[in-house]
Amino acid sequence: MSLSLKIPAFYPKQIEFMESRARYTAYGGARGGGKSFSARWKALLLAFRYSGIQILLLRRTLPELRENHLIPLQKILNTNVKDKSQRLAEYKEVTKEFIFPNGSRIKLGYCDSENDVLQFQGQAYDVIMIEEATHFTEFQFQTLTESNRPSGLMEEPFRPRMYFTCNPGGVGHQWVKRLFIDCDYKNSEKAEDYKFIPSLVYENAWLMENDPDYVRTLENLPEERRNAMLYGNWDIYDGQFFEEFDRNIHTVAPYKLPNSFRLYRTMDYGLDMFACYHIIIEANGRIRVIHEIYEKDKIVSEACELLKETTKKLGFKEADVVLTLAPSDLWNTNSQTGKSTADIFYENGVTLTKVARDRIPGWLAVKELLKVYEERDIHTGNPVKKARLEIYTTCRNLIRCIPLLQYDDKKLNDCATEPHEITHGPDALRCFATYWTSAPQVDMLPAKTKMKWTEDMLDDYYNGDSRVKERMIELYGHF
Repeated sequence: MSLSLKIPAFYPKQIEFMESRARYTAYGGARGGGKSFSARWKALLLAFRYSGIQILLLRRTLPELRENHLIPLQKILNTNVKDKSQRLAEYKEVTKEFIFPNGSRIKLGYCDSENDVLQFQGQAYDVIMIEEATHFTEFQFQTLTESNRPSGLMEEPFRPRMYFTCNPGGVGHQWVKRLFIDCDYKNSEKAEDYKFIPSLVYENAWLMENDPDYVRTLENLPEERRNAMLYGNWDIYDGQFFEEFDRNIHTVAPYKLPNSFRLYRTMDYGLDMFACYHIIIEANGRIRVIHEIYEKDKIVSEACELLKETTKKLGFKEADVVLTLAPSDLWNTNSQTGKSTADIFYENGVTLTKVARDRIPGWLAVKELLKVYEERDIHTGNPVKKARLEIYTTCRNLIRCIPLLQYDDKKLNDCATEPHEITHGPDALRCFATYWTSAPQVDMLPAKTKMKWTEDMLDDYYNGDSRVKERMIELYGHF
């Protein structure tokens, strides 16, 4: 007596997912779209259709893997029945894999930490399926692509593929959004290799019929969260740290600088990234981020040269900069040289001002700058949404990274430090916000309107070192 597999009815978006042969196919976007169900059945259909195919099915953690795939697959394939003749496949507990009579294999795996993905290096899988892809870092994704190659065990030609299911949010939000939503391709990436199939809960006929309360729960969420969870808005997602960030409010095209302002620079420095921003504070207290430096592999002397050159190109002199703010770890002394990074900056003509690295107060200070309020338009009298902080649209990386930061799942009120690449710009902004909220308030008007420099003051200025000059300008303004 031959065994048979009862295939369920799929709704249109699931069928589109099943039929996709793109090199990379992503499916999902909103809650309740039947993503795990689709991934599980796609793996099964491939295993029965192609003899010898090697499939890797991944979740981020072992408990998720067990609940979402291991238990359902065991039930579908009858692997727990005593009569082996009734089994559609054999399950190997030690290796966590299902072996089919035609030589096909579905290997279950998880990547709880960043480096867990290295266990799959050197292996070959014709198909890799990443469930909840936004829970995987870009490093993990890229490492897995190296294992997505012909296994050599199939009986017919087959082009290797990867399938993804995903919702907005998570540590991998950035790379999934870039590839499948923004379609922003780099290097040898080709548009024809990527396919995104959006899915909404309303398309899940089974859930709509059997659990309408779940749908109503999503519909009753606050507006921003509802947009992400119910409609799959990739600019708003679960776990987003700066939910208040709104491109329509916080970003502006560059426009003429006011007559009166103070100029600051703020940075986050490391060889992996030198992120630095020129920021002006207007007389009315409004803050503008007017320029971005975002460069890799800059030693201190190169970073200093770039910083001074950029300041000059913006039309400012070094003396125009009130302070150059930097995190306190740049003052850590190197045991071999006896110097700190701040010392080397100073030797290269850039004096830094130390700012505490207290993360949570710093992030709260950034949130205060991003806080949205309403004021009346002076022409129409209508309410207009505003924020104290504006960012020029030319500061692309800061604008890109702020909405990608997520809450740390272990530290209350802190944001996650992974993926690390997206933290540099926000860290530099946090450095400024920390200083500005804790610094004494000073008059923003040019020095000539508030104090005339005496001859003694000028002597002190010209005879002092750069630190003395910076401090005098901070106290008295420009002469």
